[in-house]
Amino acid sequence: MLHTFAIYVDNKPGVLNRVSSLFRRRAFNIESLTVGHTETPGISRMTVVVDTDEYGARRLEAHLYKLVPCRRVDNITTSPSITRDLALIKVAATGEARTHVMQLVDVYRARIVDVSPESLVIETTGTEDKIDSLVEVLRPYRVIEMVRTGRVAMARGTVPQRRTAARPSSTSASEINGDVSSCSV
Repeated sequence: MLHTFAIYVDNKPGVLNRVSSLFRRRAFNIESLTVGHTETPGISRMTVVVDTDEYGARRLEAHLYKLVPCRRVDNITTSPSITRDLALIKVAATGEARTHVMQLVDVYRARIVDVSPESLVIETTGTEDKIDSLVEVLRPYRVIEMVRTGRVAMARGTVPQRRTAARPSSTSASEINGDVSSCSV
């Protein structure tokens, strides 16, 4: 099952390397990773998607809290949340094909952001399934190049899902999220 983590970290050099190395050392494959600034200066937010079971997700969360630059870790997989992906897709399109591609873009509520004599660049935002579907219908017109951001997610509501405090000060590992007492470090 894919688990989505929102990880708040100090915005300093080397933090991305430390977090991704933790996943590598524990033999977890990162399916998607996006990083950006937050509303708080000096804090960045990583949205990391990992394919693991519930036990592995609890282990990862416990290990992430041990990293000094990590301020807060939220597993928002089961929380009501909004998830989006962004893609730019360059499609070969001339003459009659250009008209067909433009109609498909309208159906998917995407937009054309660049036009050249031989191609169109399409920008689309939505769920991963929606973008996959758009790419499939554009394949017959020859997709020249594509870039995707990966999943970004945000829990619904006004209060963070589990915690309002930054880093648990005197919280034991078993209080973080379930019993992780048998986890190796």
